[in-house]
Amino acid sequence: MTFASLGLSPPLVRATSDIGYSEPTPAQAAAIPAIAAGGDVWLSAQTGSGKTAAFVLPILDRLSGMAAERAGRVRVLILAPTRELAVQTAGAIESLGSRLRAPPKTCIAIGGVSLNPQMMELRGGADIVVATPGRLLDLVEKNALRLSFVEVLVVDEADRLLSLGFGDELARVLSLLPARRQNVLVSATFPAAVQELAEGFLVGPTRLNVDAGTIPAAQCILQRALDVDAGRRTMLLRHLLQTEAWAQVLVFVGSRYGADQVSMKLTRAGFTATPLHGELSQGARTRALSDFKAERVRVLVATDVAARGLDIAGLPAVVNFDLPRSPVDYLHRIGRTGRGGEAGVAVSFVSAATESHFRLIERRHHLTITRERIAGFEPVDIDVPARHPDGGVKGKRKSKKDKLREAAARVQRGS
Repeated sequence: MTFASLGLSPPLVRATSDIGYSEPTPAQAAAIPAIAAGGDVWLSAQTGSGKTAAFVLPILDRLSGMAAERAGRVRVLILAPTRELAVQTAGAIESLGSRLRAPPKTCIAIGGVSLNPQMMELRGGADIVVATPGRLLDLVEKNALRLSFVEVLVVDEADRLLSLGFGDELARVLSLLPARRQNVLVSATFPAAVQELAEGFLVGPTRLNVDAGTIPAAQCILQRALDVDAGRRTMLLRHLLQTEAWAQVLVFVGSRYGADQVSMKLTRAGFTATPLHGELSQGARTRALSDFKAERVRVLVATDVAARGLDIAGLPAVVNFDLPRSPVDYLHRIGRTGRGGEAGVAVSFVSAATESHFRLIERRHHLTITRERIAGFEPVDIDVPARHPDGGVKGKRKSKKDKLREAAARVQRGS
């Protein structure tokens, strides 16, 4: 199987070679011809499977064969859950379209930066807009762009969009689009909420399920679980950075405060480290990622804002300093390493208080990971019973909104 055999134009085939793609991944081999055919497509594939190129390549092929008639219009709309993924997707469009005679005009619409430059860039329309939902709606309200002529809609990382609370914004965007268009829904997992979304706007879709919801090949990612007391995790992380041959490490923590604190402690210990979280300005987030990708920083300490979609070439290691709240997020975190068939290691710190939660993660993904103890860091805290039978998994306990809805329903029934 080659990219040429999938029907792509010679310039796009040459661009894939420039980037270093030797052959299509299974997700690309399945999705490229399906999307090129023009019908709705529902693609579910594991993290690191090349989903971005799977929809970008046929879209570029479509645009390259048609005359540009922007006139204030947007032809292709790609929705992303995070600013980082939107920027990365736009970068993929630029790279894959570099060999085209007339590369498409691509605009990024994301929050965290000034609105005016994006409004100026959108003057006269765009072939492709890559956007986060909130900023896109801001631009629509400012009459900076029109969505009534969109030919192709791509909803990328659909489950993440919904989990981040973009359901209402997504519904508003859908209401602004023309009825006749091609829809592409892409994600690594498809929980009930995403299935409901898909059934609501996809029309007779081609369903492509390419190893969705699974962990990347075991031969690519070595998964380790280290027993350690919660208070000694930073010291253990420093020890690993000193003893393991990791050129770079992506460390996941559970909060902004944790990202700042761990990064600061590592910097004081002599390591180059920087935090990445949602409360940083967009400029600071962009610099953090740029420095990490350019290897000016060895350790990126991130919240789950970085778990989805980021493609960091050759990343050797991921460390779960804090375990993810949702077992699904475990898959997305460790999928930042071991990409493209390269070897990687994913290390999780497990304390007495989080042991039951890690066992739940193992059960959900059908894993059995041997617990390790590092000399000098053996835990002394005793095992504690879980406060919740499911280990406090996100979504299992009732939220405040759920409780308020139930209370309102009881009052209504009483009246």
